[in-house]
Amino acid sequence: MMKEWATVISWQDGIATLRCETQAGCSSCHSRSGCGARVLNELGPQTEHNLLVNIAERLEPGQKVELGITEGSLLRSAFLVYMTPLVGVILGGGLLQWMTQGDLYSVLGAVAGGIVGFVAARALAARLENQAGYQPVILQIGLPPDAFRFQHDNGRLPS
Repeated sequence: MMKEWATVISWQDGIATLRCETQAGCSSCHSRSGCGARVLNELGPQTEHNLLVNIAERLEPGQKVELGITEGSLLRSAFLVYMTPLVGVILGGGLLQWMTQGDLYSVLGAVAGGIVGFVAARALAARLENQAGYQPVILQIGLPPDAFRFQHDNGRLPS
């Protein structure tokens, strides 16, 4: 099971809106300022993701929850997203190369095959997105942000 912590943005009628921040690179060291993987990750368009998760228990904004998704469904999703357009590129380019023996047509076939593969991946993903195995589940719920109170006792130590 792949696990990730998320922050509750809101909870209404059994649906929690959660914010997950992407982790840069492998997260195995503390050299975040000099890590090339972190720099490349920050160049991307989005560093945080919002998602909706069904949960009957009331959650407070700012509360932390641990989400989980099975490795199998994650790998199948990645395979679908990356391999379907790639197979389309290879088949489209190869088919037009075989039919026309022209390089320009094989490039056009590869582009068309990639587009068809991308559209097919989107259609398959839309069919899979509501299946329970492809939905994240809440594994643990942290305490609400206001659960702890700190009282300063004027510097006196207990006796």
